This record gives sequence, C-alpha cells and structure tokens, in this order.
Amino acid sequence: MANAHAATHHDDHGHQQSFFERWFLSTNHKDIGTLYLIFSLVMFLIGGSMALVIRAELFQPGLQLVDPAFFNQMTTMHALVMIFGAVMPAFVGLANWMIPLMIGAPDMALPRMNNWSFWIMPFAFLLLLMPLILQAFGIGSGGPAGGWTLYPPLSLQGGSNVAFTIFAIHLMGISSIMGAINIIATILNMRAPGMDLLKMPIFVWTWLITAFLLIAVMPVLAGAVTMLLTDKFFGTNFFNAAGGGDPVLYQHVFWFFGHPEVYIMILPAFGIVSEIIPTFARKPLFGYQAMVYATASIAFLSFIVWAHHMFTVGMPLGAELYFMYATMLIAIPTGVKVFNWVTTMWRGSMTFETPMLFALGFVVMFTIGGFSGLMLAMVPADYQYHDTYFVVAHFHYVLVSGAVFGIMAGVYYWLPKWTGHMYNETLGKWHFWLSTIFVNLLFFPQHFLGLAGMPRRIPDYNVAFADFNLLSSIGGFGFGLAQLLFVAVVWQCARGGKKAEARAWEGARGLEWTVPSPAPHHTFTKPPVIRDEDLAHGDVSH
Repeated sequence: MANAHAATHHDDHGHQQSFFERWFLSTNHKDIGTLYLIFSLVMFLIGGSMALVIRAELFQPGLQLVDPAFFNQMTTMHALVMIFGAVMPAFVGLANWMIPLMIGAPDMALPRMNNWSFWIMPFAFLLLLMPLILQAFGIGSGGPAGGWTLYPPLSLQGGSNVAFTIFAIHLMGISSIMGAINIIATILNMRAPGMDLLKMPIFVWTWLITAFLLIAVMPVLAGAVTMLLTDKFFGTNFFNAAGGGDPVLYQHVFWFFGHPEVYIMILPAFGIVSEIIPTFARKPLFGYQAMVYATASIAFLSFIVWAHHMFTVGMPLGAELYFMYATMLIAIPTGVKVFNWVTTMWRGSMTFETPMLFALGFVVMFTIGGFSGLMLAMVPADYQYHDTYFVVAHFHYVLVSGAVFGIMAGVYYWLPKWTGHMYNETLGKWHFWLSTIFVNLLFFPQHFLGLAGMPRRIPDYNVAFADFNLLSSIGGFGFGLAQLLFVAVVWQCARGGKKAEARAWEGARGLEWTVPSPAPHHTFTKPPVIRDEDLAHGDVSH
C-alpha cells in the first residue's frame, strides 16, 4: 500500500487528478505552459480577426463595411490583444515549459504564484473585450478607440470603456510582473549543479534579461494609465493642457515603457532562433558569449532611446540628435546577433525542417524590419515617415515575421517533446511557405504607401493608394487563412502521429533532449549530472 501510495503521489499524480484539478489548480510548469500557449493561440485568432476587419475595410477606397468609430476600436483592440494577449503570453508559455527542462530544475521556483499569474490573464482580457461584447447587445459605446498607445486627449474621449481598458492593463501588468519574478527566481536559484550561468542555453539567457525588463517597465505603464484614469474620472490635469497639464508628458512616460516592451517581445525570439539554428546546422552556436553580451546591451540601450517615437512633437534639437544617435547605436548589438546566426550556418550541414525554415524566415525578415527601423531613426527622414504606413510596415516586420515567426519556430521545434509525436512535416512546410509569401504581400506594399504619404489608422483613403492596399488586403486574408493550417498541424500532432525519440532532432543538444518524449509530468526530481555533450553549445567556459 505504501509503495502504491508513493507511486501515485509521485510520478503519476498528474494523471490521477481530475480534469478540473489538473487544468485549473495545477502548479506544474508544463501544464501552466500549455495553458499559456492555448490562451495565446485563442488571442492570436481573436486579434487576427480584428486585423481582417481592418484589411477588409481598406480593400477599396471609400467606406465599405464598418463605420469609422468601430474601425478605430478595431485598430486599438487589435494591437492590445496581439501584444498583451498573443505575443507575450506565448513567450511566457514557452518559458514555463522549457526553462526548467533546460536548466535541470524540477519545476518553477514559485509554483502557486505561477498558477495565479496565468489565471489573472483570462479575466484581464474579459475586461478588455467586455465593452465590445456589450456594444453587440446595444449597451455602451464600444471598445477603446484612442490607438494602442492610448494618447490623451483622444483616449479620454471614450466613456466607461476607458476604465475597462485601464483596469485590464493593470491586471495584465500584475500577471507579467509575477511571471517575471518567477522566471528570475527559477533561473538564479534552481539550476542543476554544474549549470553555470555561461553554460545556460541562450533561450534561458534571453528570458532572464527579458524578465528584468518586464519588472522595470510594467510599473511605468501602470503609472501612465493610472494618471489617465484620474484625469478622466477624478478631475486631475496631468495631461490636460487647459488645466496646466502636458499631453506630451504622457508620450514620454508611455514610451519609456513602450520601447523596452518592443524588446520584451523580441528577445525571447532571439533565444529560440539561437537554439534552432545550431541544431539544424549541426554546429555549435558561433559566438555564444557575444550573444549573451549583445542581449544585455540591447536591454540596457532600450531604456535610453524611447523618444525616437516622438521626433515630431517639438523636442529640442539636442534631444533629437541624442535620440537619433542612441537609436543607431542599438543596431550594433542586433547586427552582432544576425552575424552570429549567419556564421553558425556557414559551412554547417544544414537541413530544412519546419523549425529551421521559420528560423531562417525570422532572420531574413526581422533584418528587413531592422533596416527600416534605422531609416526611421534619422530625424529629418522620420519627419516624412512619422505616423504613416511606413511605420506600420516597419513594426509588423519586426513583430509578425519577427516575434510571431519566432514563436512558431519554437512550437514546431519543441512540439515533439511536448506531445511525444512528430507533427506532419509536409503540412508544416505548407504553413511556412504560405505564411511567408502572404506576410510579405501583406506588409511590404505598406512601405510604399507610407512613402507616398498614406497616414495610419484611417478607414478611407485617396484612390491613388488603392492598388497597394488591395495587395495588402489579399496578403492579410491569405496570412490569416494560413494560420488555420497551423492550428490543424498542432491539433493533429497532439492527437497522435509518429512516435518522437527523446532527442527528436538529430543535431539537438541541451538537457531538454535527455528526458523522454513526451516529457514526463515531473522531471529532474533528482538533479541531473551536467555533461558537456548535453550542453547546447559544448563547453564554452574554457
């Protein structure tokens, strides 16, 4: 009886729990990681459908489908849902699943807080989406319509939706800070003996640095939106010029959060790509330490370049020059990373499975987004680009073909480890090629629209912009439909398929590939012995 009880209590306890206990009360890092990833996918589809409303309206000149007020709600909600609901939770889910496996830890450091930080999220998004849902029943004025940056005075012209949005952002921020504290505590305190900091996989490094960024900037966003809240409902005048406030102050505070936030959404993708490329090039990562220092440099510089989003607000010339040079400086560590990825592939014996295809797509298209970012860094040029579709094209190249492609690369790479099955490689490749073709058809023409002077966030436009908008909308619907293929591949893989080995990929190195596939409910109950051949990059410390 005692032995049976011990077995139940230990290895199998995840399988003895009821459905409710396992998925609602779970403190297991793998289950919580799965919850984050499923939540992120649902939000990705909701946010994507909002983007399709935008592209359907812009398919032709003239007002076609929705009124301008609803169009503005869609642009605002699309961004908030995609950033806080799709991209960030996906990376937190990957961190939850993989970091303990990669560093030889039995679980996250603070498992109960882990459960709590996830379950705050669905309530936050229910709050955010509630004004839109109520509008469908004829109640209220709909969602927020001030753009995702929520600049006053425009954002304060809404009704109760302002409060809904701000409380939702507070909850998301609390969730993010809790998740970040958990990740830092896990990485710093729970590594297996012999797993020195400079032996950790790059994915773990990028998340350690990202977690510090999150803790530093989420309270800044909380402060900014709380000031908005008191301006709206309690008669303060932080941003009201008529009462002695300054609307540009909000922009400074917001972008002090907003620019590090951009790197919060891309650094974990750098980590994923730095795991995948060495695996499929069958070579250790080139310049491991340079990658770590470059990541830390990007994080540091991200705090001191915020006002490059504000070159047209009337800053002093000295400030514009400073922010221009600082922005160009941040291109150097990013260039180091791209150089190292390319050099890792140089003369490697490469194969092109789906994770590698997404990683390569990431490197090429993220670099395009980086180059257009350098164009935007030049003050005189930015006067021309600012608030046009050129900026929309730039940040979508960074966030869609950058962050989202990075997430998809990671999902395909680790899916065999999660499910114990290999996914359908043919469908995976179809998903990659359709996504790549359509994402470029969607966003590349927007560069030309911006250069020709088409402003952002408008529901109607001059007939001169019609052709490029038509192409862009076709790309948008093609890209959206291609993601249904992704859902099908993941669903099919979870249901069954060819059995995956413990080391699912021939060139894979790292502790996560030493445990069986699917990964048992509890791993590393005894700390693993770290051997150089298990490390992702060999012994780099000597």
